[in-house]
Amino acid sequence: MSADAPKVDGVVAAVRADLLRRSELGIAKYGVTLDRTDLNLRDWLQHAYEETLDQANYLKRAIIELDQKNV
Repeated sequence: MSADAPKVDGVVAAVRADLLRRSELGIAKYGVTLDRTDLNLRDWLQHAYEETLDQANYLKRAIIELDQKNV
């Protein structure tokens, strides 16, 4: 690879695509963007907290599945 060739991180590109897709889905579903001003900081933190709880559940479910396969 030449020093002048642009470096592209495939993982970052995939995350960017996921973010854009997620944004488009949210706008279509809720009709608003994250630029909305009807939520205060606590509301945003509550949403993030609830998403984090969901993530913990998904992770635990996957761990249980892996553990059951390795018994």
